[in-house]
Amino acid sequence: MAIRLTIYKKGSDIPKLPELTLEHSTKLFHVYEQTHGYSPYLIVAFDSERPIAKLLAVVRKSTRLFPPSIIKRCEIYRCGDYFDTNFDKEEIFGEMLEYITREVIQQAFLIEVRNIEQPLFGYKHFKKNHYFPISWLRVYNSLHSLPPKDRLSPVRKRQINKAIQRGVTTQLVKTEEELEAFLKLLKKAYRSKISKHFPDFNFFRLLMLQNHQEETAQAFIVKYKDKIIGGSFCIYSGNNTYLWFSSSIKNTYSRLYPGVMAVWCALTDAYEKGYNHFEFMDAGLPFKNFNYRNFIISFGGKQVSTRRWFRFRWKWLNKLVCWFYK
Repeated sequence: MAIRLTIYKKGSDIPKLPELTLEHSTKLFHVYEQTHGYSPYLIVAFDSERPIAKLLAVVRKSTRLFPPSIIKRCEIYRCGDYFDTNFDKEEIFGEMLEYITREVIQQAFLIEVRNIEQPLFGYKHFKKNHYFPISWLRVYNSLHSLPPKDRLSPVRKRQINKAIQRGVTTQLVKTEEELEAFLKLLKKAYRSKISKHFPDFNFFRLLMLQNHQEETAQAFIVKYKDKIIGGSFCIYSGNNTYLWFSSSIKNTYSRLYPGVMAVWCALTDAYEKGYNHFEFMDAGLPFKNFNYRNFIISFGGKQVSTRRWFRFRWKWLNKLVCWFYK
Protein backbone atom coordinates (compact mmCIF):
# COMPACT_ATOMS: atom_id res chain seq x y z
CA MET A 1 0.00 0.00 0.00
CA ALA A 2 1.35 3.43 -0.95
CA ILE A 3 2.05 5.79 1.91
CA ARG A 4 0.76 9.34 2.09
CA LEU A 5 2.99 12.25 3.11
CA THR A 6 1.72 15.38 4.83
CA ILE A 7 3.81 18.39 5.78
CA TYR A 8 2.92 20.60 8.74
CA LYS A 9 4.12 24.19 9.05
CA LYS A 10 1.93 25.23 12.00
CA GLY A 11 1.96 23.49 15.35
CA SER A 12 -1.80 23.91 15.76
CA ASP A 13 -2.37 21.69 12.70
CA ILE A 14 -0.31 18.73 13.91
CA PRO A 15 -2.36 15.71 15.06
CA LYS A 16 -1.44 13.66 18.10
CA LEU A 17 1.60 11.55 17.20
CA PRO A 18 3.84 9.03 18.97
CA GLU A 19 6.90 10.73 20.50
CA LEU A 20 10.07 8.62 20.34
CA THR A 21 12.89 11.16 20.23
CA LEU A 22 13.21 14.86 20.99
CA GLU A 23 14.80 15.60 17.59
CA HIS A 24 11.55 14.77 15.76
CA SER A 25 9.04 15.62 18.45
CA THR A 26 6.05 17.91 18.31
CA LYS A 27 7.30 19.78 21.37
CA LEU A 28 10.58 20.65 19.62
CA PHE A 29 8.49 21.84 16.65
CA HIS A 30 6.66 24.21 19.01
CA VAL A 31 9.96 25.47 20.45
CA TYR A 32 11.29 26.20 16.96
CA GLU A 33 7.99 27.83 16.02
CA GLN A 34 8.25 30.29 18.92
CA THR A 35 11.96 31.10 18.40
CA HIS A 36 12.95 34.08 16.28
CA GLY A 37 14.67 33.12 13.03
CA TYR A 38 13.42 29.50 12.96
CA SER A 39 10.84 27.93 10.60
CA PRO A 40 10.06 24.25 11.36
CA TYR A 41 8.63 21.65 8.97
CA LEU A 42 7.25 18.32 10.14
CA ILE A 43 6.66 15.61 7.54
CA VAL A 44 4.44 12.73 8.62
CA ALA A 45 4.05 9.50 6.65
CA PHE A 46 0.61 7.85 6.89
CA ASP A 47 -0.63 4.40 6.00
CA SER A 48 -4.24 5.32 5.34
CA GLU A 49 -4.96 7.43 8.45
CA ARG A 50 -2.36 5.78 10.67
CA PRO A 51 0.98 7.61 11.19
CA ILE A 52 3.98 5.35 10.55
CA ALA A 53 6.91 7.81 10.50
CA LYS A 54 7.85 11.47 10.88
CA LEU A 55 10.77 13.76 10.11
CA LEU A 56 11.38 17.21 11.59
CA ALA A 57 13.43 19.78 9.69
CA VAL A 58 14.09 23.41 10.60
CA VAL A 59 15.17 26.33 8.43
CA ARG A 60 17.11 28.84 10.50
CA LYS A 61 18.41 32.27 9.66
CA SER A 62 21.95 33.26 10.61
CA THR A 63 23.03 36.89 10.61
CA ARG A 64 26.75 37.48 10.19
CA LEU A 65 29.05 40.48 9.89
CA PHE A 66 30.50 39.48 6.51
CA PRO A 67 28.84 38.90 3.10
CA PRO A 68 26.54 37.20 2.65
CA SER A 69 25.27 38.72 5.89
CA ILE A 70 22.08 36.64 6.07
CA ILE A 71 22.19 32.92 5.39
CA LYS A 72 19.33 30.44 5.64
CA ARG A 73 20.10 26.78 6.13
CA CYS A 74 17.96 23.73 6.81
CA GLU A 75 19.04 21.27 9.48
CA ILE A 76 17.78 17.75 10.16
CA TYR A 77 19.02 15.88 13.23
CA ARG A 78 19.02 12.10 12.73
CA CYS A 79 16.84 10.41 10.13
CA GLY A 80 13.36 10.45 11.64
CA ASP A 81 11.12 8.40 13.91
CA TYR A 82 9.48 5.19 12.69
CA PHE A 83 6.47 3.59 14.36
CA ASP A 84 5.74 0.48 12.28
CA THR A 85 8.32 -2.27 11.71
CA ASN A 86 6.29 -3.69 8.81
CA PHE A 87 7.52 -0.87 6.59
CA ASP A 88 11.04 -0.41 5.23
CA LYS A 89 12.58 2.51 7.13
CA GLU A 90 14.97 3.49 4.37
CA GLU A 91 12.28 3.55 1.71
CA ILE A 92 10.05 5.75 3.86
CA PHE A 93 13.02 7.96 4.66
CA GLY A 94 13.77 8.28 0.96
CA GLU A 95 10.27 9.56 0.24
CA MET A 96 10.36 12.01 3.18
CA LEU A 97 13.82 13.25 2.17
CA GLU A 98 12.69 13.91 -1.40
CA TYR A 99 9.61 15.73 -0.12
CA ILE A 100 11.45 17.99 2.33
CA THR A 101 14.19 18.73 -0.21
CA ARG A 102 11.65 20.00 -2.75
CA GLU A 103 9.92 22.00 -0.03
CA VAL A 104 12.88 23.92 1.39
CA ILE A 105 15.51 24.03 -1.37
CA GLN A 106 14.26 27.40 -2.64
CA GLN A 107 14.41 28.89 0.86
CA ALA A 108 17.60 27.43 2.32
CA PHE A 109 21.02 27.96 0.80
CA LEU A 110 22.18 24.68 2.36
CA ILE A 111 20.47 21.54 3.68
CA GLU A 112 22.36 19.47 6.26
CA VAL A 113 21.44 16.08 7.71
CA ARG A 114 23.56 15.36 10.77
CA ASN A 115 23.96 13.07 13.81
CA ILE A 116 23.25 9.95 11.76
CA GLU A 117 23.69 6.89 13.95
CA GLN A 118 24.16 4.39 11.11
CA PRO A 119 26.66 5.81 8.58
CA LEU A 120 25.21 3.93 5.59
CA PHE A 121 21.54 4.60 6.38
CA GLY A 122 19.75 6.15 3.42
CA TYR A 123 22.88 6.23 1.25
CA LYS A 124 21.16 5.61 -2.10
CA HIS A 125 18.38 8.08 -1.28
CA PHE A 126 20.82 10.85 -0.42
CA LYS A 127 22.63 10.22 -3.69
CA LYS A 128 19.37 10.14 -5.63
CA ASN A 129 18.47 13.57 -4.25
CA HIS A 130 21.92 15.00 -5.08
CA TYR A 131 23.34 15.21 -1.57
CA PHE A 132 27.06 14.82 -0.95
CA PRO A 133 28.63 13.23 2.16
CA ILE A 134 31.43 14.56 4.36
CA SER A 135 33.07 12.26 6.87
CA TRP A 136 32.42 13.31 10.45
CA LEU A 137 33.08 11.95 13.91
CA ARG A 138 30.87 11.18 16.88
CA VAL A 139 32.18 10.98 20.43
CA TYR A 140 30.03 9.45 23.13
CA ASN A 141 30.43 8.01 26.63
CA SER A 142 28.78 4.76 27.66
CA LEU A 143 27.15 5.22 31.06
CA HIS A 144 25.59 1.80 31.59
CA SER A 145 28.70 -0.27 32.30
CA LEU A 146 31.16 1.88 34.28
CA PRO A 147 30.74 5.11 36.26
CA PRO A 148 32.24 8.17 34.55
CA LYS A 149 35.02 8.57 37.13
CA ASP A 150 36.43 5.15 36.16
CA ARG A 151 36.82 6.27 32.52
CA LEU A 152 38.59 9.58 33.20
CA SER A 153 42.17 10.15 32.14
CA PRO A 154 44.60 10.71 35.05
CA VAL A 155 45.02 14.36 34.02
CA ARG A 156 41.27 15.02 34.15
CA LYS A 157 40.98 13.34 37.54
CA ARG A 158 43.66 15.61 38.98
CA GLN A 159 42.08 18.71 37.46
CA ILE A 160 38.61 17.90 38.83
CA ASN A 161 40.01 17.19 42.31
CA LYS A 162 42.01 20.43 42.30
CA ALA A 163 39.01 22.47 41.20
CA ILE A 164 36.85 21.05 43.97
CA GLN A 165 39.60 21.61 46.57
CA ARG A 166 39.92 25.25 45.47
CA GLY A 167 36.22 25.91 46.02
CA VAL A 168 34.64 25.38 42.61
CA THR A 169 31.02 24.19 42.74
CA THR A 170 28.58 22.99 40.08
CA GLN A 171 24.79 23.01 40.03
CA LEU A 172 21.70 23.10 37.87
CA VAL A 173 20.47 26.55 36.90
CA LYS A 174 17.79 27.47 39.43
CA THR A 175 16.79 31.05 38.72
CA GLU A 176 16.10 33.29 35.74
CA GLU A 177 19.06 35.47 36.76
CA GLU A 178 21.43 32.47 36.68
CA LEU A 179 20.10 31.40 33.28
CA GLU A 180 20.51 34.92 31.89
CA ALA A 181 24.11 35.17 33.14
CA PHE A 182 24.96 31.71 31.81
CA LEU A 183 23.48 32.41 28.36
CA LYS A 184 25.41 35.69 28.10
CA LEU A 185 28.62 33.79 28.87
CA LEU A 186 27.77 31.21 26.17
CA LYS A 187 26.87 33.85 23.60
CA LYS A 188 30.12 35.71 24.16
CA ALA A 189 32.11 32.52 23.62
CA TYR A 190 30.22 31.43 20.49
CA ARG A 191 30.26 34.89 18.91
CA SER A 192 33.86 34.36 17.83
CA LYS A 193 33.18 30.93 16.31
CA ILE A 194 32.30 31.63 12.70
CA SER A 195 31.05 28.10 11.97
CA LYS A 196 28.86 27.89 15.09
CA HIS A 197 25.30 29.12 15.35
CA PHE A 198 23.99 30.41 18.67
CA PRO A 199 20.18 30.53 19.01
CA ASP A 200 18.08 33.26 20.52
CA PHE A 201 17.93 33.12 24.35
CA ASN A 202 14.23 32.27 24.13
CA PHE A 203 15.12 28.95 22.50
CA PHE A 204 16.83 27.74 25.68
CA ARG A 205 14.05 28.99 27.94
CA LEU A 206 11.35 27.30 25.87
CA LEU A 207 13.22 23.99 25.84
CA MET A 208 13.59 24.03 29.62
CA LEU A 209 9.89 24.82 30.05
CA GLN A 210 9.14 21.42 28.47
CA ASN A 211 10.60 19.66 31.55
CA HIS A 212 7.25 19.47 33.36
CA GLN A 213 6.29 16.31 31.41
CA GLU A 214 9.71 14.68 31.03
CA GLU A 215 13.28 15.90 31.11
CA THR A 216 13.96 17.73 27.85
CA ALA A 217 16.83 20.13 28.59
CA GLN A 218 18.98 21.32 31.49
CA ALA A 219 21.54 24.05 32.02
CA PHE A 220 24.49 23.50 34.36
CA ILE A 221 26.70 26.23 35.79
CA VAL A 222 30.16 26.27 37.33
CA LYS A 223 30.63 28.80 40.14
CA TYR A 224 33.54 30.20 42.10
CA LYS A 225 32.85 32.62 44.96
CA ASP A 226 29.29 33.12 43.67
CA LYS A 227 30.51 34.03 40.16
CA ILE A 228 29.51 31.93 37.15
CA ILE A 229 32.74 30.96 35.38
CA GLY A 230 31.45 28.20 33.10
CA GLY A 231 28.53 26.03 32.19
CA SER A 232 26.95 23.58 29.78
CA PHE A 233 23.59 22.95 28.17
CA CYS A 234 22.22 19.44 27.54
CA ILE A 235 19.19 18.02 25.79
CA TYR A 236 17.69 14.59 26.49
CA SER A 237 16.28 12.24 23.88
CA GLY A 238 15.19 8.68 24.63
CA ASN A 239 17.86 7.11 26.85
CA ASN A 240 20.59 9.48 25.73
CA THR A 241 21.99 12.82 26.84
CA TYR A 242 23.49 15.27 24.33
CA LEU A 243 25.89 18.05 25.28
CA TRP A 244 24.87 20.86 22.94
CA PHE A 245 26.75 23.89 24.28
CA SER A 246 29.49 24.44 26.84
CA SER A 247 31.89 27.24 27.62
CA SER A 248 33.93 28.87 30.36
CA ILE A 249 36.06 31.87 31.29
CA LYS A 250 39.40 30.25 30.54
CA ASN A 251 41.96 33.01 30.81
CA THR A 252 41.09 34.44 34.23
CA TYR A 253 40.18 31.14 35.90
CA SER A 254 42.36 28.64 34.04
CA ARG A 255 43.73 27.15 37.29
CA LEU A 256 40.17 26.31 38.35
CA TYR A 257 39.47 24.30 35.16
CA PRO A 258 35.93 25.66 34.55
CA GLY A 259 35.72 24.04 31.09
CA VAL A 260 36.48 20.63 32.55
CA MET A 261 33.96 21.11 35.35
CA ALA A 262 31.27 22.26 32.90
CA VAL A 263 31.46 18.92 31.09
CA TRP A 264 31.99 16.87 34.25
CA CYS A 265 28.86 18.08 36.04
CA ALA A 266 26.64 17.33 33.01
CA LEU A 267 28.25 13.92 32.52
CA THR A 268 27.84 12.83 36.15
CA ASP A 269 24.27 14.12 36.26
CA ALA A 270 23.37 11.98 33.23
CA TYR A 271 24.94 8.93 34.88
CA GLU A 272 23.09 9.47 38.16
CA LYS A 273 19.77 9.77 36.31
CA GLY A 274 20.31 6.48 34.50
CA TYR A 275 20.87 7.57 30.90
CA ASN A 276 22.66 5.04 28.68
CA HIS A 277 24.89 7.36 26.68
CA PHE A 278 26.29 10.86 26.82
CA GLU A 279 27.13 12.28 23.40
CA PHE A 280 28.96 15.45 22.40
CA MET A 281 26.99 17.14 19.63
CA ASP A 282 29.92 18.24 17.47
CA ALA A 283 33.14 16.21 17.54
CA GLY A 284 34.23 17.74 14.25
CA LEU A 285 35.87 16.62 11.05
CA PRO A 286 38.26 13.63 11.17
CA PHE A 287 41.46 15.67 11.20
CA LYS A 288 44.46 14.16 12.93
CA ASN A 289 44.65 16.92 15.54
CA PHE A 290 41.58 18.70 16.85
CA ASN A 291 41.87 20.23 20.31
CA TYR A 292 38.20 20.04 21.26
CA ARG A 293 37.93 16.38 20.28
CA ASN A 294 41.08 15.52 22.23
CA PHE A 295 39.54 17.35 25.19
CA ILE A 296 36.23 15.45 25.17
CA ILE A 297 37.86 12.05 24.56
CA SER A 298 39.81 12.54 27.80
CA PHE A 299 36.52 12.04 29.66
CA GLY A 300 36.50 8.42 28.49
CA GLY A 301 34.50 8.76 25.30
CA LYS A 302 34.51 6.50 22.26
CA GLN A 303 35.21 7.88 18.80
CA VAL A 304 33.00 6.63 15.96
CA SER A 305 33.06 7.54 12.26
CA THR A 306 29.88 8.75 10.61
CA ARG A 307 28.74 11.06 7.80
CA ARG A 308 26.93 14.32 7.38
CA TRP A 309 25.01 14.89 4.17
CA PHE A 310 24.71 18.27 2.46
CA ARG A 311 22.98 19.84 -0.51
CA PHE A 312 23.43 23.37 -1.85
CA ARG A 313 20.59 25.30 -3.48
CA TRP A 314 22.76 26.47 -6.36
CA LYS A 315 22.81 23.58 -8.83
CA TRP A 316 26.20 24.39 -10.35
CA LEU A 317 27.85 24.58 -6.93
CA ASN A 318 26.14 21.42 -5.71
CA LYS A 319 27.14 19.53 -8.87
CA LEU A 320 30.74 20.66 -8.45
CA VAL A 321 30.92 19.57 -4.81
CA CYS A 322 29.16 16.26 -5.57
CA TRP A 323 31.80 15.57 -8.22
CA PHE A 324 34.56 16.42 -5.74
CA TYR A 325 33.17 14.09 -3.05
CA LYS A 326 32.06 11.24 -5.33
